[in-house]
Amino acid sequence: REASPLSTGRLESRLLRSAGHGVYDVDDALFHDTGSGVRRLFSKADTFARAVAAADVVVAGNDYLADRASRTAREVVVIPSCVEPAAYRTKTDYAVAETPRIVWVGSPSTEAYLLGIAPALSEVHRRTGARVHVISAGSASLGELDPIVERTDWGTTTSDSICAGDVAIGPLTDTPYARGKCAYKLLQYAAAGLPMVASPVGANRAALDVLGGSAATSQSDWVDALTTVLRAPGETRALWGARAREQVAEHYSFDRWADSWMATVQP
Repeated sequence: REASPLSTGRLESRLLRSAGHGVYDVDDALFHDTGSGVRRLFSKADTFARAVAAADVVVAGNDYLADRASRTAREVVVIPSCVEPAAYRTKTDYAVAETPRIVWVGSPSTEAYLLGIAPALSEVHRRTGARVHVISAGSASLGELDPIVERTDWGTTTSDSICAGDVAIGPLTDTPYARGKCAYKLLQYAAAGLPMVASPVGANRAALDVLGGSAATSQSDWVDALTTVLRAPGETRALWGARAREQVAEHYSFDRWADSWMATVQP
């Protein structure tokens, strides 16, 4: 985050240096966001560089961010993005709905990742009748996906909306910026006990290994993985969901990382 959309990092730097113990927490690859046009004058890359250099300690959400921060930071601690599993409704019925539901949750700016797997999602719809449930504050057209998309605003009912799905997705493009993302979508899906398919990019790769989700890189991978999950017996799907929920509690919960966090933020 920036202190202001017009910030170049000088305000962040001043605040961090004047603090008794300045902590800068980062969970996106801001250093790859140089902006364009007038935005280039207030780039997030500058904000990142100045804040990292000024902080007493940088908290990085994954190893990729930590590696970049360590070039200029005095101290870097890796603490992954976390969720509170108890805050999520847990899926209990793993019978696939008559009209299967593929869930994606995110911000309007990340809806573009859905377009990257649009052919695969259209093919899964053709084979299974599945529709894509987009949980987001966005409203922009998703092109060829529009006829099979249902939208729900992100908010207090997000947990219920995730839980109502049959499979969740986390597509990413393999770009420097995406490699800095912290797999938060996958953690939310896991907290609800929902089977998932995602791109093995950045922190997604480690999260999939731990949570037991399926990795997909090509359009055919996405079609195969999604149809496999949707056609699996309810008992198998329940086992996948239970593993995801157990592992997110063990590896990505606030309880798991509370001691590390307190040790980092306390001078």
